[in-house]
Amino acid sequence: MKNPGGDRMFVFRKNDFLAPGDAGAESLVHGIDGELFRAAFPGLVPYRSPRLSGGGVVEAALLDDGADIPDGWKALPVRAVLSAFVGSGGGIQGNNDILRAYHLVQWREHSRYCGRCGAENTDHPEELARLCPVCGGLEFPRIAPAVITVVTSGDRILLAHNVRFINRVYSLIAGFVEAGETPEDTVAREIREEVGLEVSGIRYISSQPWPFPNSLMLGFTACCAGGSIQVDGKEIEDARWFSRDELPELSQYGSISRYLIDRWIQGEL
Repeated sequence: MKNPGGDRMFVFRKNDFLAPGDAGAESLVHGIDGELFRAAFPGLVPYRSPRLSGGGVVEAALLDDGADIPDGWKALPVRAVLSAFVGSGGGIQGNNDILRAYHLVQWREHSRYCGRCGAENTDHPEELARLCPVCGGLEFPRIAPAVITVVTSGDRILLAHNVRFINRVYSLIAGFVEAGETPEDTVAREIREEVGLEVSGIRYISSQPWPFPNSLMLGFTACCAGGSIQVDGKEIEDARWFSRDELPELSQYGSISRYLIDRWIQGEL
């Protein structure tokens, strides 16, 4: 199902990844065979972009929201694919092809028209960009940097329940970098705004592309330096200190949030 040294083919419908019904998690995250794609989706032209490592290209196609999928194929949420892949022994640094593909199809869908003059964009013939044939404006894939932080106090970790979470899942404090900020500034500001704590010892750990819809997540650790938990009530509904032996329901595997929490559980942070 996968071609380790060559091209990667990915087909999406809204937030789902489409694949043959017998495909496993590892083959999904690494893409599907091009011949299978062309047989199942005749006339659907993929967007091709260079892979960032290992040679070959990423080919990504987006099916209309209401379109039916072929017999014998299945639709799985992209996040579920990532979670299953990590659960089967993969890691957050090993799934960048599917993340790149998903990012690119969303970007092309949301950049149909020039933001300067309103004309319909085309694909640039040489660059990873959208080109306006009228005013010549270029639009490159949008990437919004965001921070996510393991905050500790002694042997406890700060975990919060966001109002957008469907279940009673707890995760780390996160937020987007604003104009004029460094990522370290953002870490301190987001924690102060959302839970009322001051932090020190801010240290970068790792990163992950996160195209939901267009983020680059930058993972940090920090130590509580003062204050008491006071949730903002807007983004954060509840936040508490947890020890390793009394953790709540955590975010799914496949995200840098779970990766950082697991590293803390294992005593690596």
